[in-house]
Amino acid sequence: MDVIYFFDLLGTFVFAISGTLSAANKKLDLFGAMFAAFITALGGGTIRDCVLGSTPVVWVTDMWYLTLITVAVVFTFVFKKHIMGLKKTLFFFDTVGIGVFTIIGLEKSLGLGFNPAVAVMMGVVSAVFGGVLRDTFVNDIPLIFRKEIYATACIFGALLYLLLSLFNIDRNVNIILTVLVIIAIRLVAIKFKLSLPRITSKN
Repeated sequence: MDVIYFFDLLGTFVFAISGTLSAANKKLDLFGAMFAAFITALGGGTIRDCVLGSTPVVWVTDMWYLTLITVAVVFTFVFKKHIMGLKKTLFFFDTVGIGVFTIIGLEKSLGLGFNPAVAVMMGVVSAVFGGVLRDTFVNDIPLIFRKEIYATACIFGALLYLLLSLFNIDRNVNIILTVLVIIAIRLVAIKFKLSLPRITSKN
């Protein structure tokens, strides 16, 4: 199994748990939880593939994605109390997930012949738009529009990947370094409460 495919599946599973927890916090029923899990895990990749004209989208042809989402929903409902106590672990895997999803979107866009600027945008879409859809669905302000460094970490990671590619760095090494940088930016931003400047209505 390709390493990035493994982490893609792992990210899908963790993102689905995140979506299920959001649904549970809003007291949605099982269908609502399944929908929230699905759009969180696959929303970004689906938007990316539709924008790029790459169809059918990956989860239509690979049933592992839908299977993992279903398992994640059931797992979360059964072990919700235990999962809530693993917030730091889930945060770490979520951060790994956005790193991997960024590279998947970036590589797919470049492979289809799109220019690097579009590829960076599609990398970010892959990583964060599932969360945007989830938060919109449960009536929350999406995380990327709030105080946390989130999409910005993906942008820096994508740019680093492109930069290292210019020096013919081995693909696997490039992926590992890029994902580690995205993780590091997220962890440092959370630890030191770093954020982008906010627009306020005050003078």
